[in-house]
Amino acid sequence: MKSTAKTLLSVAIAAAVGTLANPAAAEESATFSDALKNGTVKGNFRLRYEDVGNTASNDALTLRSRLTFQSAEYNGFSGLLEMDDVSIIGSENFTGIADPEGTEINQSWIKYDFGKSDLKFGRQRINLDNQRFVGGVGFRQNEQTYDAISYTDKHLKDTTVFVVNINNVNRIFGESSPIGDHDNDTVLFNANYTGFEGGKLSVYAYLLENNNVALYSTDTWGIRYSGKASDAFSYSLEYARQTDAANNPLDYSAGYLLLEGSLQTKPVKLTLGYEVLGSDNGDTGGSLLNDGRFITPLATLHKFQGWTDMFIAGGTGNIDTGVEDLYFSVSGKAGGFKLAFVYHDFSADKASASVDSLGSEWGFLVARKINDNLNLSLKYADYSADDFGTDTEKLWLTAQFNF
Repeated sequence: MKSTAKTLLSVAIAAAVGTLANPAAAEESATFSDALKNGTVKGNFRLRYEDVGNTASNDALTLRSRLTFQSAEYNGFSGLLEMDDVSIIGSENFTGIADPEGTEINQSWIKYDFGKSDLKFGRQRINLDNQRFVGGVGFRQNEQTYDAISYTDKHLKDTTVFVVNINNVNRIFGESSPIGDHDNDTVLFNANYTGFEGGKLSVYAYLLENNNVALYSTDTWGIRYSGKASDAFSYSLEYARQTDAANNPLDYSAGYLLLEGSLQTKPVKLTLGYEVLGSDNGDTGGSLLNDGRFITPLATLHKFQGWTDMFIAGGTGNIDTGVEDLYFSVSGKAGGFKLAFVYHDFSADKASASVDSLGSEWGFLVARKINDNLNLSLKYADYSADDFGTDTEKLWLTAQFNF
């Protein structure tokens, strides 16, 4: 019965594609050769120094080189090829920094445009909503992409429906790593509606079946609303429920909650948020990888729960007790610089005699756009442990050049 919902979604995408007829004509190249000639080429270099302060000699200097070609459209078809190379400069003697050396195809897809919908096949970037559940981990030098077939539909006014079947996740650890690829039979559904004044409603069903790590197989159903109460105040509300699925040996149910509000008082933006990744109270007797807790193995994890990545927990994004994250940030611009300060206070969702207050973290970001091609940034984070982890400092210096 665990696969019933996923089967229904697979049938739905097939039916949606099958009912499309008389696709709207789009401006396109006259010949296939013209489609290639009229394509665009983009390049990017990202040089980064990263230092993890709680481990001796744990720093790395890496360079990511990216070249992207996207064709123009021909008879509704277009394609994209993107190559990445990550090189280590200097010593390769570091651990705990997930920027492996290697050259890979980051994206390689063919798309057919029906007018108000499109079908895409191949290795592709997938970022849904704020990337809390599905994203590309774009901060890391080796991006996470997906081998998949996806369908996007915009026939209904102010509505976008996205359905995808994923057969492989190309993880940030690289193809040469034994954990670099995860074989999947995963279906994701996300629909959002923007017809509200100043607001966006998203509903989703993320049905994961991971053939390499059974504990990552989960069904997650949720709803998210982000909007504006005024020009100065914006907010986001989200709730989701997750259960075990497919080949997962556990039997659990856990919840997710997000409450966030932001006040814009130019040039400063203040944000206060509360996020909970729940635990099923440890009743399932699982391992550190999953003890009946809400997990997000496809998320852009570095974006959440602090920049030191203290709660990644093998890629699950949660620990056995669950995590409550009360956070605030101050951000703005001054003198051409982008500035941000963030503070997190972490506690257990299911506290015990030994684990209650997990720890806290503060961090800051300074970034500057030098010109249309060059961006520089400095980011720092400091985690202070209470009942979980160890005191950790991390520093990143990044230069990015586009051409």
